[in-house]
Amino acid sequence: MTVKKIITEDQSMSLFHGELNETYHSTHGAITESMLIFIQNGLLPLLSGKKNLNIIEMGFGTGLNALLTLSSAPESSIYYKTIEAYPLSMDVIHQLNYAYLPGFDNYRDAFNSMHSSNWEEDIRVNDFFTLHKNKSDLRDFKVEKERYDLIYFDAFSPNVQPELWTKEVFSKMFESMKPGGVLVTYSSKGIVKQALRDTGFIVERLPGPPGKRHIVRAVRKF
Repeated sequence: MTVKKIITEDQSMSLFHGELNETYHSTHGAITESMLIFIQNGLLPLLSGKKNLNIIEMGFGTGLNALLTLSSAPESSIYYKTIEAYPLSMDVIHQLNYAYLPGFDNYRDAFNSMHSSNWEEDIRVNDFFTLHKNKSDLRDFKVEKERYDLIYFDAFSPNVQPELWTKEVFSKMFESMKPGGVLVTYSSKGIVKQALRDTGFIVERLPGPPGKRHIVRAVRKF
């Protein structure tokens, strides 16, 4: 796997995947994109009603979403499971500047430990945040019935990995979510919205970050 470091418009770094010809985040701003999609439209609305959350992320990648979750909810009890088929090396991770940007200094050790910690086991990142990394393909994800409050669906785009954006995959997400649970993703393509609706989600299209008109928030109704 060939990846190359890039600097996005908000000065946060991302990576370019050579084989897929796609970046891990928006070139208009990696942190800006992730904050709007996953934190502002996913995490924060749920935190207003509860202080204990189970989150699952589809596509760990650079670990940016996990870092933003930790820093945005520092005293909320969070269990964070993430699925990743192709983990990045620590050499690549050390090239990223997320934990060196203003406001993230206190999370530098946590960010490094997220990547260096063992896979397939619960890791206490701090007193409030537990991480579990699962090395597998999203299609092999085993359903944990009605366990998760929130899903970050952050796989590579349906243009390059269409097999991950199907009703079959989303059905596993649906079964693993608690009633009232939320799934957020950056892709608002028609095939994605239709697959979510066919699964049973209530789909809402929301304004996107710079460079993207819309994102999607899908809810498993009670």
